[in-house]
Amino acid sequence: MSEHKTLEEITNEDLHISYSAVSCYRNCSLKFLYKYVEGKKPESLSINLILGSSIHTAINMLCCSHKNAQIEPFQAITDTFQTSLTLDINNTEVPVIFSKTISDVNSAISMGNSMLKVFYDNFNFTEEVVAVDLPLSAILYDENKQPTEYKLVGVIDLLIKNNIGELIVVDFKTASKSMSQEAVHQDQQLTSYSYILAANKYIDPKADIDCRFDVLLKTKEPKLQQIKTIRTKEDRKRFAKIASAVLSGISNRVFYPVQSFLCSSCEYSNACKDW
Repeated sequence: MSEHKTLEEITNEDLHISYSAVSCYRNCSLKFLYKYVEGKKPESLSINLILGSSIHTAINMLCCSHKNAQIEPFQAITDTFQTSLTLDINNTEVPVIFSKTISDVNSAISMGNSMLKVFYDNFNFTEEVVAVDLPLSAILYDENKQPTEYKLVGVIDLLIKNNIGELIVVDFKTASKSMSQEAVHQDQQLTSYSYILAANKYIDPKADIDCRFDVLLKTKEPKLQQIKTIRTKEDRKRFAKIASAVLSGISNRVFYPVQSFLCSSCEYSNACKDW
């Protein structure tokens, strides 16, 4: 395994693209233009994004404590969550958009605490933690197997080993409804992580790797959904082709709006209307 730099060091040194950027371009290239090219200030911020980020911070704390064999008590986890949530809400320069189920700060805290309780109660303290929030990068190759000038970058939420020493990639998500097995099989985020792990020799470049989504559901009674899948050499090749095609579109300044269910929570809706 190669020693890794911080994500900031990686992105400061090299031309790069992330799964998030690839996904953003595929969903709406105009939003990509505003966010990644022009660096336009968002018009608003969804409470769901803040909640998800703060829960991730708390889960990260739990995973790090497990890796260091010093398990944090649940109260410390929720304290970290509440501090992160409150700071993010208070420090944002744009309006926070609440929802029907999360109508104010108190309901956001209540929902987050309930979700974290489910996660904590179901956390597997017997799994061997290899890395938490692991930043990695890898050269992207085009469909002709030629290296591009870009690197794919990413931060893997959790890397663990199963009982026979094989690696498992785990990504944490918050969602309002369950993910289907088919959606997980097709998800490109796990494929991008598989790509950078293989490139950094965490796994053999030809090998499959086990992956898992841990999804905390923002339902009336929160639930934890764990969905397993695998990623293969062929999956990684396909993702590289997708990323290369996205880079081609960006280079040729192909940017246009895409109308979808994502529009209702887009932080650039007014700019889009003025496009």
